[in-house]
Amino acid sequence: MSEFLFLYRSTIDSGRPSADESQKRMQAWMNWLKELGEKGHIKNTGQPLDVTGKVVRNHGKTITDGPFAEAKEVVLGYTLVEARDLAQAAELSKGCPILQGDGVVEVRPVMGM
Repeated sequence: MSEFLFLYRSTIDSGRPSADESQKRMQAWMNWLKELGEKGHIKNTGQPLDVTGKVVRNHGKTITDGPFAEAKEVVLGYTLVEARDLAQAAELSKGCPILQGDGVVEVRPVMGM
């Protein structure tokens, strides 16, 4: 088994979901992660990321607000999974609740050192 990182990308919503909708979304995430865990694919469930941050460039001489560049999408969180290969990891990501909206899952192999 190899390790893969799921990066969850989406646009920043201008409106906040209702409390009921937030609860439904969270339950969908918990169910999906539980299912992957029961099948032995979760290495680390990860954490959601705040949409604020800083970007350090130019040998540390420049610090700007971020974390986004000229993109409309930001990374909102991550999960570390184990899968046979990249194809299986991509298949596993298809159940991610972020795909129900305008989000995407970027699947990246973790390189061994």
